[in-house]
Amino acid sequence: MGKPMLGFFRKRSGLQIIWNTAGLLAIVLFCVNNPSCAQTRAVASSQTTGKHAPSTLRDASFHSASLSREMHYRVLLPANYDAATQRYPTLVLLHGLYGDYKNWSTLTKLSKYARALNLIIAMPDAGNSWYVDSATVPADKYEDYIVQDFIQEIDAHYRTKPERSARAVAGLSMGGYAAVKFALKYPNLFSYVGGISAALGAAGDLDETHPEFRDGLRKAFGETGNPVRQQNDVFPLLEGADIKALPYVYLDCGSGDMFLGVNRKFVAQLQQLKIPYEFHEMPGGHEWKYWDGAIQRFLNVLVSQNFAKRMRRVGNVSVLDSRSSTCLVSRIKDNSGTGTQM
Repeated sequence: MGKPMLGFFRKRSGLQIIWNTAGLLAIVLFCVNNPSCAQTRAVASSQTTGKHAPSTLRDASFHSASLSREMHYRVLLPANYDAATQRYPTLVLLHGLYGDYKNWSTLTKLSKYARALNLIIAMPDAGNSWYVDSATVPADKYEDYIVQDFIQEIDAHYRTKPERSARAVAGLSMGGYAAVKFALKYPNLFSYVGGISAALGAAGDLDETHPEFRDGLRKAFGETGNPVRQQNDVFPLLEGADIKALPYVYLDCGSGDMFLGVNRKFVAQLQQLKIPYEFHEMPGGHEWKYWDGAIQRFLNVLVSQNFAKRMRRVGNVSVLDSRSSTCLVSRIKDNSGTGTQM
């Protein structure tokens, strides 16, 4: 896939210093006196390395000015990140309702899929916030937390390419909705967006069609008629968007997913407005088995679009592989899976 294809629909069946005492003390004192300093620790990865050095998982926390509290996140760094000097594109990867910042790296094979990519994957924690500036709790400014504080945190503490063309956002369900919403509201920040099993009706009538989520949705968006709903509804946001400024849209939803209908509705609007996108509808439900396959498919799209590049092993070093940007084929053998998350 070279250039983005307009209205492309794909449907498949079955796919890291040794410090002297003075130096260390200086850093500790700096962090104590600077609440925005990231507190970082490495996370052990159980993924096998194969032909490539393992990617590095790190947990960190920082002070969010928008939320006025410490927030946790996890980053997946490319192989040999600490030995290199280059800068990398970034994928902001959002979790779903009832989930947290660890989910993507523990419930999917994300480390395996990304270990040969020159890509930083940053996974923030957002609780059950729906990633919005709450209509009912003024202190819960989760949209500002992501688009202002979190992106600034990642760009300040990791060797990113701090520019739109090298930043993507994606997520599942609640996080899929948020990724699409952020792309529509802040197209100057992202060049690619991935919505996986995206709850695209969150700001609309989801509280009516799925009353089990009503309390949380109304805490985030307010009651019907609250202007916060209109401000965060992806359908009117898309209708009023500058089409030429939008990032490339990737949607992926299982044929047995409760949000398939609203994803198809959003795809129809993309088609009507002639916005470049692709939509993958494959066997599966609202489950981690499906999301594991979907994140691999999305990473493959980022490679095929030359947003991220694969690396190959040369001795003990992973270098960019300029030989091919061929998209790998994903296979899903069946519809079964374990665990659910919004």
